[in-house]
Amino acid sequence: MAQKFIPRDISWLSFNGRVLQEAADPTVPTSSRIKFLAIFSNNLDEFFRVRVAGLKRALVLDHKEAKDIFFENPQLILEQIHAIVIKQQKLFGRIWLDVQKEMAKESVFIKTCKSLTADQQQFIKEYYEDEVASNVIPLLLDETKNMPYLRDKSLYLGISMRKDDAQQQNKYAIIEIPTTQIGRFVILPSPDKEVHVMLLEDIIKFNLPYIFSYFGFDKFNAHAFKITKDAEFDLDNDIRVGLAEKIAKAVKNRRKGKPTRFLFDHEMDKGLVNFLIKKLNIAKKGGIIPGSKIHNFKDFMNFPEVFKQHKQLERTSFLHPELATHARVTDVITQKDILLSFPYHSFVHVINLLREAAMDPNVLTIQITAYRLATNSKIGNALINAARNGKQVTVMLELRARFDESHNLEWKERFEMEGIEVLIGLSNKKVHAKLCVIKKRLNNQTIQYGFVSTGNLNEKTAKIYGDYCLMTSNRVIMADINKIFNTLKKPSADLINSLNTNTEKGLVVCPTQMRNYIIEHIDAEINEAREGRKAHMIIKINSLSDKEIIKKIYEASKAGVKVEMIIRSIFCALNQKSFTQPIHAISIVDEYLEHARVMYFFNKGLESTYISSADWMPRNLDHRIEAAVQIHDEELKAELLDMLKIQLNGNVKARILDNKLSNEYVKNNKPPFQSQIEIYRYLKNKCSTANTKIS
Repeated sequence: MAQKFIPRDISWLSFNGRVLQEAADPTVPTSSRIKFLAIFSNNLDEFFRVRVAGLKRALVLDHKEAKDIFFENPQLILEQIHAIVIKQQKLFGRIWLDVQKEMAKESVFIKTCKSLTADQQQFIKEYYEDEVASNVIPLLLDETKNMPYLRDKSLYLGISMRKDDAQQQNKYAIIEIPTTQIGRFVILPSPDKEVHVMLLEDIIKFNLPYIFSYFGFDKFNAHAFKITKDAEFDLDNDIRVGLAEKIAKAVKNRRKGKPTRFLFDHEMDKGLVNFLIKKLNIAKKGGIIPGSKIHNFKDFMNFPEVFKQHKQLERTSFLHPELATHARVTDVITQKDILLSFPYHSFVHVINLLREAAMDPNVLTIQITAYRLATNSKIGNALINAARNGKQVTVMLELRARFDESHNLEWKERFEMEGIEVLIGLSNKKVHAKLCVIKKRLNNQTIQYGFVSTGNLNEKTAKIYGDYCLMTSNRVIMADINKIFNTLKKPSADLINSLNTNTEKGLVVCPTQMRNYIIEHIDAEINEAREGRKAHMIIKINSLSDKEIIKKIYEASKAGVKVEMIIRSIFCALNQKSFTQPIHAISIVDEYLEHARVMYFFNKGLESTYISSADWMPRNLDHRIEAAVQIHDEELKAELLDMLKIQLNGNVKARILDNKLSNEYVKNNKPPFQSQIEIYRYLKNKCSTANTKIS
């Protein structure tokens, strides 16, 4: 086979296609189908801001260099992207029409200007005057003048206007839809047992004769459009300027990013379309995408909660059985390791651990990493309370968490005002590890405890992201976490040696160890397979795109190692005829976002098992501070393996990752087995069993 890898960006589009499959699934509740459409749209926006922008930048690179980075000629990838996106957008439109039919069955209707009752027309006239008018700024367009600045992420109305009795050409204008100030959805006066919802842009559209009454126009043609801009930024090399200041400046400069996509209603006035393309200097090849009436569909994540239909199985987070019966989390984890599985287990245990530390008079220090904190973060507030109570608090706050840069800069200022030491990492490496170490002094002894997690310390996303968190007081693990913080406090040129941790019992760290550690484990399985003994590995990650690791997996499959993979999004590997054991790879897209990373190696029956913050991508393995921790407790190892097996046995939401990117569902003659529901039942049953033992 000439092509040994699937280009990363094409594989990612296949993943977004799986999100679209969920939106198309009639067994999914209507409200969830709408959210999956919104997720698809938001994913695609970020894809164009980052990946497509990167591909366009790469067009100037040497052909061999570009192909080595992207697995294919960037121009060919861009052409494939355009074809796939057009196809997906058409499918999106068909699914949205089907969803609206389902909404109608539940008596929920989205109204347009042409379908309003007299009472509703009067309502939106008054609503516009009272709530909207002060936030609307019409901008007239002129061929002889510069184009007004258009914001990325914003939604616009493109308006073509003319007078009935005039022979002059159409006049053009644009209006930014003020969704940030007002919201996107307005519930109208509705008949009994019905809910009528109107989009803000349609309310503005209805009021155009009033808005432009001064000019005497009679005919209006208005349709929505948006642009997507290059969101990547380069940090300048001025050594006199600190990293935080550079990032703040770079975030401001994002507004100057070049447009990578122009998405518009296909019914928009053709003259206005051409005018905008010319004025915005958008490349006609690949970046111009005619679509349906509604854009910025990501706003539909916040569609009004008007549906009476409930989820088929109501699942809410529950307390971990070991922690539910104790007043303090600290008392438990200083005695034994605890594995939390979010969102099944409640995130409150993590918050309580930090709240306890904040109040405990014996606690001296708290050190923690933060990548994406919630807006009004309970984690952040607990750390502030700890500082106010005299604890020495250190927060490693990654300012370059994409699209959260401004948010994290605000937290930096807030933390520093409270006397918290804020670390902002290394100039050339993001800190993506999820770590915490708490130190206390009790009876002349120093006690350390904390956690290693696969996901962000964010109580909002912990309700929908599938992640693992090992709470522990293991001395070697705590020593390794301290070593990482010492390095981050005083970064040295000899970073590799400073992060050279004990790999037998503590952490496995990127960028210094994890790549080699993974390869050593795979090599060990290869040797076992070649000797005719059992060789098996199960890998659960978000993305696989690292060439060196993929080649090693190919070698394992060729040698006869049983390779099973659970990959949420990017999967660049290809099964080949030479494999003795083809790679068995699935992707699960369901109610919760599969975010955890787990590595399992049979290892001659010792069953080495790890949870990790790192995906198997060059950026994670070589350019970030990441951490994996080995699970030593036999009960916890068995629990992790059980959950991996549950996911591998799924036949409802699991898709096969094949060479054709067909996204076919796993099908067999077994009863329906939906892994997220089954894991919920598995962990919930452990709670019942634990309660029985206690009683």
